[in-house]
Amino acid sequence: MSDIFVHILTHNVIPLSVMIGLGFALQRAFKLDLRTLSKLIFYLFSPVVVFTMLYKSEFSGEVAGQVVLFFLVFYAMLIGVTELVVRLRRLRGGMAVAMRNSVIFYNSANFAIPLNQLVFAGNPFTMAIQLIIMLFQNLLPNTLGIFMVNAGKMTAKEALKVVFTFPAVYCVPFALIMKAYEVPIPQPLMTPLEYITEGFIAVALVTLGAQLGSMKWSMKRFDLVFLSNALRLLVSPALGFLAVWALGYEGLLAQALVLSCAVPTSLSSMLIAVEFENEADFASQTVFTSTVLSIFTVTLVIAFMQGL
Repeated sequence: MSDIFVHILTHNVIPLSVMIGLGFALQRAFKLDLRTLSKLIFYLFSPVVVFTMLYKSEFSGEVAGQVVLFFLVFYAMLIGVTELVVRLRRLRGGMAVAMRNSVIFYNSANFAIPLNQLVFAGNPFTMAIQLIIMLFQNLLPNTLGIFMVNAGKMTAKEALKVVFTFPAVYCVPFALIMKAYEVPIPQPLMTPLEYITEGFIAVALVTLGAQLGSMKWSMKRFDLVFLSNALRLLVSPALGFLAVWALGYEGLLAQALVLSCAVPTSLSSMLIAVEFENEADFASQTVFTSTVLSIFTVTLVIAFMQGL
């Protein structure tokens, strides 16, 4: 298990921390415009990433069906538990939304994919499972996440209108139609799409670092930050175990699905908070602390899931 610990530290936490640190330093030196960075992500990087991932995705219908069923069961439980905690803690307004987003949106791409490759030795079956989860976790923040953060400020109809002002929403049907009819994308167009996709993580992490560098650190809300961490890193994988048991899944399928539930908070929760000025400091802290603490929690989950 020490190998897993070291790998997560050297291949996930340290590289992410370096990029976050660069953003932190740049913010302190030059006072970057966070709103401009946010606009770049929501109107350029996010839609291109969603489109490219959907267009290039490849997996069998049987595996997709099993993963989708698991995700529906698991996500319903996760939302239910998170909502219960929000109500018990009597969180209101923007903080309630920020807490929900920090738990139900998780890092299924740049953290979970290399982790999956390590744990399952590059198994294509388990990687296909993770890619399906990743698609969900790229779509939901750009739809449900945007809706939730605006629903408390306006009517549901008006919040829904806001969702449809973001291009990522339109990229979903566009990519699926092109994939279904096997419409080829000329290489001169695919190349810039790939460049933008590859640059997304760097820009998002620098933005996170800049947000951390612009805020005033305080211990006042750290109880809520660590509550979010506990829900994301401990309760979420526990619900993953429960979901695979309830569905009767075993072996690699069950292990890959549980592992997908154990990763830290997604950058998307922070990006939404910055874009809509909704508890950005709290959101940034949950992303950073959950990433660091995941070194220990993910290692434990890997040890427990060997019995599946």
